[in-house]
Amino acid sequence: MLRKLTGSPDCKNGTGPPLWATEDEQNHIVQGYVVADPERLAQLALPEGETAVMILAAMLEEHFDARR
Repeated sequence: MLRKLTGSPDCKNGTGPPLWATEDEQNHIVQGYVVADPERLAQLALPEGETAVMILAAMLEEHFDARR
């Protein structure tokens, strides 16, 4: 079961994009726009089967500020 940690109220479609924690808290899932720019993807050098998403800095700041 995933647990929603945060979501940005600045999102056009309600509260999002959210950050989720897995059951064991060992991994996180983030919702965002898929990075499709070939130059950015080349810089990331992602292994096969992985992708990148872009998220708002405010979302991570909210999450980490709440953990302090």
